[in-house]
Amino acid sequence: MPIDRQNFKARFGEFNGPDLDFLLNRYNRVNRWVIADMVRRSAHRHPEKAALVFQGKPMSYLALEKASNQTANALIALGVGKYDRVAVLAHNTLHHVLAWLGCCKAGAVYLPINYLLSSTEIQFCINHSESKVLVVEDAFSDLVENNIARMPSIKALIWSNQGMGEPPPSGRFLEFDHWCMQYADVEPDVTLRIEDPCQLSYTSGTESAPKGVVINNQSLLASYMSCIVDGDYNPSDICINALPLYHSVQRNVFMNPVFYIGGTNILMGPDIGGILENIETYGATMLFATPTVWIGMISHPGFDSYDLSSLKKIYCGMSAMPAEVLKELKKRFDGAKIYNFYGQTELAPYHTMIKGKALQEKPGSAGRAGLNMEMRLESDDGRMVRGSGRSGEICGRGPHVMMMYFKDPETTENAMEGGWFHSGDLGALDEDGYLSVIDRKKDVVRSGAEAVISRMVESVIYLDDRVEEVAVVGVPHPDGTDAPIAVIVPAKGCDMHEDEIFGLCRRHLASFQVPRKIIFVRALPKTPTGKLLKREIRRKYSEVLK
Repeated sequence: MPIDRQNFKARFGEFNGPDLDFLLNRYNRVNRWVIADMVRRSAHRHPEKAALVFQGKPMSYLALEKASNQTANALIALGVGKYDRVAVLAHNTLHHVLAWLGCCKAGAVYLPINYLLSSTEIQFCINHSESKVLVVEDAFSDLVENNIARMPSIKALIWSNQGMGEPPPSGRFLEFDHWCMQYADVEPDVTLRIEDPCQLSYTSGTESAPKGVVINNQSLLASYMSCIVDGDYNPSDICINALPLYHSVQRNVFMNPVFYIGGTNILMGPDIGGILENIETYGATMLFATPTVWIGMISHPGFDSYDLSSLKKIYCGMSAMPAEVLKELKKRFDGAKIYNFYGQTELAPYHTMIKGKALQEKPGSAGRAGLNMEMRLESDDGRMVRGSGRSGEICGRGPHVMMMYFKDPETTENAMEGGWFHSGDLGALDEDGYLSVIDRKKDVVRSGAEAVISRMVESVIYLDDRVEEVAVVGVPHPDGTDAPIAVIVPAKGCDMHEDEIFGLCRRHLASFQVPRKIIFVRALPKTPTGKLLKREIRRKYSEVLK
């Protein structure tokens, strides 16, 4: 960096914004703390250790560092500059990981695309983010190939063949390996700061259009530290990554912190038999899965035929783990410690955790705030809710918190009001300060002076074994308030009558909590990831009580 000798010395004699910026930029490569250097530092400590295993082939930290540099230099050669968005539509592959790490080193912003979305929804994410480059795995070519003209911001298309081994369909695509491996494997000369944004993720949009959550290096690094400490990660860990990397939990709570600390990541898909096999094959020590996947594992017909003794850390999240399943996990994985994470994409995404003995004593609890976070409950007027058993909106504060919702200042301001991030979830604290998540705030039915917790009503209806799924929502009542209704999907082959459900609810609920109407349907509307779209249910049945 050229020196203005007349002013150079003066910059060392004052503490002010311009001079501090000068020093931070001048010595950036010496003292920065950014994601781009994460793998390099692990390679410095463990150069020949396996950083990841993909399709049975290990890749060392040194090799991963070099390949990430090549990808970064290839992106820069395409014209990708700082903060330009690079979208990735891929499974849990080596190319996906290289695209992510290459973005960090180039100073670009990585945009993971949920491959369960429709082509129209993918276009929304690409166009709203104004992505400049799109990395497409061959397995998903049908989602984008005929829609490229509808994504005008895309200037370059990169083809990954790691899904099905297919060649690019046309000359419009650059083949990933040939494209990036021709570039130097040294770090690009890019000034990177901890406050630089590096990820843009779109929420599932259960209550509104998807929101673009902008996360910077600080949020992620702070979250990684919290996960490593609270989750008891160590360099000897071997982590199975079976849930999609497009999801912030698998990517930011597990894969990246494991890279940071120098462990080994196994990349694979969400195949239950494959998970069991890989635990045995690689001696995996840690695995994150949703309750549904854990239930599928322990009920798998081949479960007892695998040697799973290496698995010492069991991680759960994304929904509450039933107490009976916790007991079964403890029995089946003797000596393993169990952890449950809670959070949101906007919190990078870790907020609270419960583990070990506390989880056994308080099943269903979301725990207490992580190492670098604070947590409190707020009333509708923004005041702190005190005392055990009282409900309020779950709020968080700390370095994990996002920068903003992209192009949405009003929603950002509302979420950050009063110096806390507002999650939209309702919770309550017990006498020990442990959190229980009650419901989404928007799902609470305001029935006159009473508040009906939809999850409570749903849990009662689920007492009937013939109920496959149920959603309780509030719709307008002729008296001017909202009233709860229940929309039920009966289990296959089961006949049900509304009087039976009314009777069940009256036995277990207060009168104001009993649904005013019972509706039976074949299916409930959901997002591509399986989350209920209650806004669609409310819209469809908005006139049902009138």
